[in-house]
Order: sequence, then structure tokens, then C-alpha cells
Amino acid sequence: MELRARGWWLLYAAAVLVACARGDPASKSRSCGEVRQIYGAKGFSLSDVPQAEISGEHLRICPQGYTCCTSEMEGNLANRSRAELETALLEGSRALQATLAAQQRGFDDHFQRLLNDSERALQEAFPGAFGELYTQNAKAFRDLYAELRLYYGGANLHLQETLAEFWARLLERLFRQLHPQLLLPDDYLDCLGKQAEPLRPFGEAPRELRLRATRAFVAARAFVQGLGVAGDVVRKVAKVPLSRECSRAVMKLVYCAHCLGVPGARPCPDYCRNVLKGCLANQADLDAEWGSLLDSMVLITDKFWGPSGAESVIGGVHYWLAEAINALQDNSDTLTAKVIQGCGNPKVNPQGPGPKEKWSRGKLALQERPPAGTLQKLVSEAKAQLRDAQDFWISLPGTLCSEKLAMSSASDERCWNGMAKGRYLPEVMGDGLANQINNPEVEVDITKPDMTIRQQIMQLKIMTNRLRGAYSGNDLDFQDASDDGSGSGSGEGCPDEVCGRKVGRKSASSRTPLTHALPGLSEREGQQTSAAARPPPRASPLLLLGLALALLAAAPRGR
Repeated sequence: MELRARGWWLLYAAAVLVACARGDPASKSRSCGEVRQIYGAKGFSLSDVPQAEISGEHLRICPQGYTCCTSEMEGNLANRSRAELETALLEGSRALQATLAAQQRGFDDHFQRLLNDSERALQEAFPGAFGELYTQNAKAFRDLYAELRLYYGGANLHLQETLAEFWARLLERLFRQLHPQLLLPDDYLDCLGKQAEPLRPFGEAPRELRLRATRAFVAARAFVQGLGVAGDVVRKVAKVPLSRECSRAVMKLVYCAHCLGVPGARPCPDYCRNVLKGCLANQADLDAEWGSLLDSMVLITDKFWGPSGAESVIGGVHYWLAEAINALQDNSDTLTAKVIQGCGNPKVNPQGPGPKEKWSRGKLALQERPPAGTLQKLVSEAKAQLRDAQDFWISLPGTLCSEKLAMSSASDERCWNGMAKGRYLPEVMGDGLANQINNPEVEVDITKPDMTIRQQIMQLKIMTNRLRGAYSGNDLDFQDASDDGSGSGSGEGCPDEVCGRKVGRKSASSRTPLTHALPGLSEREGQQTSAAARPPPRASPLLLLGLALALLAAAPRGR
């Protein structure tokens, strides 16, 4: 009996020694109290959390050592980490969206106010100075301002055509007003339109307004639209969902340290950057076109200043209208004589009133008001904010790591490297989709770019081209716009070294319609002349074939 008892004791002692040598889980298991506290604080049920560490063979994302996370906990934390990153992206972009929206409202309000002030000044000054010349044609002036507002607001209007039609209608109305006793049929008014260009009844005002307004309104409109496009791009890209591979990598980055019982270990800086560079690879590809857009917007603010700048022109439309009516009053007798000489004596309307003896000869001399400084302040703030936003997309991973993901301040033995506490050794990837081919943390298919982001890159390209065209005074919505602006105002186009444009030959479609070149030309005559200027129709293929056969038949035959 004694030998048998002594044998059992030796077997028990050996079992204990073996267990200690192997590290029995029960002897080394740690409490999951800290993990329970963190997990419950996030709103999850504590019934899922074990009291002490368990074996981690069930884990699908985190390392499979001893763990405080069950499969359900890992799934819940993975979903939560994805939601938290998507929220961080929205919050990170919201400040930029708010900045761009505030800029857009500020500039839009200012340009609208300039135009409203110009119309108000006209309505206050013109009746007393010009009498019936204005009061009987007030609607034509109101319509002009309404169309200018529509154009500035993005309506599909051709600004040069709008101005040409305004001067043509105004001339017809004023000539009728001067000669109410005459019958003036359409063909006579067409002739009047033809005479308007050499006679220049309104002086140089129509041409000056056309050249300056085209540049000023195009620049102002393009700049405000650019702010809107930039804001839309940020808003849409911020809503692009994260990939499944990204979600797994973010879970490993943020919560796997909790599962492995080291919740106090913060992500190593380079580890965090690699994860987010992989997650936001498509977003980083916005960088080049985003920078081009913001550069073009900063550049076009140069077109807001000077005599042909948006500040002076949009707020001074009524100056050119006053100059035009002043010139018409000075030229009225000469105009009447030369129109009759060129178009003949119109028939007298037997039921019409007698001719006007004299128009009111009031002159209007308007003094330009110096800029209040509002636009200068807006531009100064916008330039600073746009420059600050230049690197927004490629700096996003670093910003989120430092501000939202509690990244460690240094890469040392105490930070979380995705597997344990310790240094992170892999190198940091470059920016953009192509540079993620060897990303050690996120599996990225570089052959499948995100189509939503590609669409936004195209929107940035389109808007940048419009801004570059606007810098040169061209509205790219209308490629047939007159290029007569070479002698106007600012004169120079967008520099090649800034805009990167290749100057080529102008296409035939860029020729100026006659109604644009002749401010006084009527719309009807312009349409007739344009029709006459169209290229001849192409010859029929059958006719060409027949001609070729005839030439072959007539050619001398070889021996």
C-alpha cells in the first residue's frame, strides 16, 4: 500500500511539472475585465465577453493567440471600426465642404450685389437724364439685366449674342420712337441693321461692353462654379464605401490589440499610414486634378481687378449703357440722314403722329465708385484656404491617423504593429492606387479603380478646362464665341506654363457669327447671312463615282 501511494504521488508530481513546463492555460489565463469595460462602453452586450482569456482559433481577422474576443465580438468590432472610419472621413471632409460652401456664397452674393446695384443706379438716374428715351424702353433694359443674371447663374445663354440682340432691338425701338410718322417694315429694319455697323449709332459702347463683359462675367461665373464643383467632389467622395479588405485591415489596426489583451497599445505611425493609404488609395488619385483645379481658381482671381475686371464691369454695366444713349443722342441727325440715304425714304403712315421735333438732350455723366474692398477680402481669404486644401487627398491618411485613430507618437516597442506590441518594420507605401501593389496591410486590386472617384476626377478635369478657358476670356460652353477679344482690356491669355495648354489652329466653328461682330445687326439679317455663309452641301457619292468613271473612260488607254 505504501509503495502504491508513493507511486501515485510521483505520477501527480510529474503531471504538475509537465503542466508547468507546457504552460497550462488555466495557470496563465488573464482577466478580460478591461476589455469588458471597453466593449460595454460601445453599447455591446457584456454576455458576449468571456471572463478570462480563451484560445483564439476561432478568430478570422485578429492573430489567433489567447484572446478576450469571441467570434461575435470580432464581427461586432469589425463593423464598428468600419463605421468609425467612415464617420471620420465624413467629419474630416465636412470642414472643407463648409469652407468651400461659405466661399461660394460669399462670392455669389458679392457678384449678384454688384449687378443689382448697377441696375438700381440705372433706374434711379436714367429717367431724369434721358426722359422718354429710357422710360419707353425700360423693359428692354430690365430684360438685359435679367439675362445677365441668368448667364451668370449658369443658364445656357451665349453672352455675346445676348448683347448683340439687345443693341439690335434697342436701335429698332429708338428709331421707331424717333420717326413715329413712318412705316418701317421688316426689310427696312434689316437695312437699318446693316447700316448700324459703319454708322455706330451707339458709339464704341456696344463693342467695349461686349469685350469687357464677356471676360468679366465668364471669369466670375467660372470661379463660383469651380467652388461648387470642388464642394460636390468632396461630398461625393466622402460617401464612397470602404472595401471589405479595408474593413478587415482597420479592425486589425484599431481593435485587435484589445482582443489580445493589450488595449493600451496604440497603433504604430507607419502601420497606421499603410492601412489608410491602402484604404484611401483611390481617393489619393484625386490629388493631381484637384491641385490643377485649385491652381486655376487661384489664377483666375487675377481677372477680378482692373478696368476689365469683374469688380468694375459687373458693377458698371450701366456706365456703358449711359455712354451708348449719350452717343445716340449726339448722332441722331446723322444717323437718320445716312439711314435714309442707304435704305431709301420709307413710306409715311397717314394715321401716324407727326415727327418728333427733338429728343430730350439730357446727358448723364456717371462717376465710378471706388471698390469697397469686399472682393479683395474675399479673394485674399479664398486664396489662403484653397492653398491650404491643395494636399487634402494625399494628406488624409496622416490626418486621420493623428487626429482620429489615436496613433502612437513614435514607432517603438510599445506601439501596436498589427500582431503584438513592438516596432513596425515594413516601409510606408506611396500615394495612390498604383503604389499599393505591395501594401503589406491591405490587399488592393490596382486594376479595379473605384468608378465613382474616376467620375469625380473627370469632373475636376472638365471644370479646370473651363477655368483655363475663362482665364483667356472664352466660355467653353460656346466654342464659336468670338475671339475678337485680343484687343480688349487685359489682352493676354492663360500662360502656357500655368495652364499647360497647347495652342492649335482654330476650327471653322470658332468663327464669329455676323450678329456678334455687328452689334446693331438684327437677328433676322444675321440668320440670313449665316445661312449664306454655310459651306456648300457635299456632293453625292454616286455623283462622285460617276464622275470618276467618266474620267477613266476619257483617259488615253495604254498600249
